[in-house]
Amino acid sequence: MKIAYLTLGCKLNYAETSTYERLLSRAGFETVSWNGGQAAAYLVNTCSVTEHSDKKGRNLVRKLHRLSPAAPIFVAGCSAQLRRAEFEALEGVVRVFSADEKAQVAPQIAAWFSGPRAAAAPALCPAEQEAGRPMFAAYSGTERTRSFLKVQDGCDYKCHYCTVPYARGESRNAPIRELVGLARTIAAGGTRELVITGVNTGDFGKSTGESFLDLLKALEEVEGIERYRISSIEPNLLTEEIIDWIAGCSRKFLPHFHIPLQSGCDAILEAMGRRYRTADFRRKIAYIREKMGTGVFLGIDVIVGFPGESDADFEAGLRFLEEEIRPAFIHIFPYSRRPGTPAARMKNQVQDSVKTARFQKMEALCRRLHKEFILAQAGREEEALFESSDKQGYMYGYTRNYVKVRLPYDVAKVGQPVRLRLDTAMLCTEEEESL
Repeated sequence: MKIAYLTLGCKLNYAETSTYERLLSRAGFETVSWNGGQAAAYLVNTCSVTEHSDKKGRNLVRKLHRLSPAAPIFVAGCSAQLRRAEFEALEGVVRVFSADEKAQVAPQIAAWFSGPRAAAAPALCPAEQEAGRPMFAAYSGTERTRSFLKVQDGCDYKCHYCTVPYARGESRNAPIRELVGLARTIAAGGTRELVITGVNTGDFGKSTGESFLDLLKALEEVEGIERYRISSIEPNLLTEEIIDWIAGCSRKFLPHFHIPLQSGCDAILEAMGRRYRTADFRRKIAYIREKMGTGVFLGIDVIVGFPGESDADFEAGLRFLEEEIRPAFIHIFPYSRRPGTPAARMKNQVQDSVKTARFQKMEALCRRLHKEFILAQAGREEEALFESSDKQGYMYGYTRNYVKVRLPYDVAKVGQPVRLRLDTAMLCTEEEESL
């Protein structure tokens, strides 16, 4: 049976789709391209981070049905959880999976088709069989040098703009022993770099009584993985103890953090329901740089146009980033009004044209700060890990502090740590999205 996979949204979704694909491959399914007309079935993993994401998922399902009217379409992901009835009403859709049913996606798809495939439906892994709401452990495995390991799911924070707690449920995690086993499996496949990901990654341990630092220390001992990155972690959960251990004890965890700020204005942070203020964020960034040096890569999330954000609020946030934080990258989101959230009911919604103008101004700051950070690396001695693609005679990779570099293509250097003295010809100054 030939099946095509389509994934929208975050790295967490890509890790989950990769896991569905591996499980179905064991049950006899063959992966094909979605647009080649060969697929006998489709699995769409949806996203609901914005209104546009919801629409994109529905439009994609309609497009697939027009392409192959006889092929059954299976739908999973956050938009499927929040907009289940809307997807069930679309032609071609035969099954919509909720957030609680991730562990059933592969077995149910296999069971949909008669014959030996149903009998070969893969068994659930231990964490998926635990009592209560399941935690579907997953990892991506399509890149030779880097893989994403999902260690945690769900969120208990319920920030006023966000639907993720409703889409993915409460905070929960797989036990460390299982995640270490998955990391060993990833290492056995030749992957050298592992990115730890989750919805609220630093909240790890809620369902097993373990801690995030316990997890980091256990992963450090996995042979074959030479590098770890933490994809995103809340500033209040990135503790000084974690920073001290990474800076002083770890050989593998890299000087690279992606930390959501969301606003550089205290009044807006309070309206958002965030659990810190700008002074807390400033102290945390200063502590990271004190322990790791100014070469640490800091990616920051920011939302522009939150309800009630005045021009003065926005400008205050812009100054905070430019004058005090100076991140290496800013990942910018125009506020999207999500039904059912407190922010959707707030007065003083910001006009789309104002959001666009603020996005463009913040983007210009991001471009400038990113270029300054990259060029400041010239002259440093660094270690880079190069990916396998040959792009017009060049190969591209990332240093330990997530600076993108290029060299003339050399297959012998693919997937191997390479020591370099960085110069401006190697440095890629175009914007890169922080993990």
